[in-house]
Amino acid sequence: MQFTTPIPIDKNEFPIDYSSKVMSIGSCFAVNMAEKLDYFKFQNSCNPVGILFHPLAIEKLIDFAVSQKKFTENDIFFYNERWHCFDVHSDLSNSNKEELLASLNALIKSTNQQITESTHFIITYGTSWVYRNIESDSIVANCHKVPQKQFKKELLSVEEIEKSIANTLKLIHAVNPNCTVVFTVSPVRHIKDGFVENQWSKANLFSAIHSVLKNEHSKMNTEYFPSYEIMMDELRDYRFYAEDMLHPNQVAIDYIWKRFKETTISEAAFNTMDEVENVQKSLSHKPFNPNSESHLKFESKVREKITKLENQYSFMKF
Repeated sequence: MQFTTPIPIDKNEFPIDYSSKVMSIGSCFAVNMAEKLDYFKFQNSCNPVGILFHPLAIEKLIDFAVSQKKFTENDIFFYNERWHCFDVHSDLSNSNKEELLASLNALIKSTNQQITESTHFIITYGTSWVYRNIESDSIVANCHKVPQKQFKKELLSVEEIEKSIANTLKLIHAVNPNCTVVFTVSPVRHIKDGFVENQWSKANLFSAIHSVLKNEHSKMNTEYFPSYEIMMDELRDYRFYAEDMLHPNQVAIDYIWKRFKETTISEAAFNTMDEVENVQKSLSHKPFNPNSESHLKFESKVREKITKLENQYSFMKF
């Protein structure tokens, strides 16, 4: 008997292996997948300016990096004793104006290099809802808890998202024409927007992504991974949610990663992944007697495994 409705997923035509360089951008689910890539010691970078939820924020980051634009004093503001930038996450905010600008421009420079060198991009869109700053008439990536009266909430239309996605692809391929871009929609539900409004928001994302992929797939290496659909259909139960009943819990993340591995990672990498996981589990092992002969032998064997992997893959560090 079949107790779930498994999502059929085609295997990626350009799978990830240990020679790949992966860049993950987008919502907190992008972070979840990036953490898995980090755990298995793939060459991976994630959200250089912090979590970004909507397509226009991701497009703007790519535009800044590819065009090598610089943040200036006009791009930052002072609020609650800290300097902030509406285009980046609050984690980067700083009490020193010069330090904030220096760090932002350093990140843009390194992001340019990552975009140029990456073989794979994983772009995760979270929402179509955006906030427009009334004073500047510009859509922000992060409100930094500035009073809501300074913003106007808007829903991006399918056409606006299509244009943003197409431009994001155009910007990436201008400096990296042979890369693969994998799109996905975050399975996290944005219930603060409203139950109906969350579905409306996700629907606009789906419509725009698939419209662009239909038109662009023949010209570019673009793929779609159904993380939202897996959560809604294969894992249709609240036991797969965290305590807030909105975010996937670790069991769900592990399961979605399993489906991602099966379809988007090269089978040639599986043996190495197993070896890396074996080392990771060994490193997290807590011995009853750290000075015992058996544990010292165990540590020696782990070091041998680490040395073998690091010699085989120079980028790996445990």
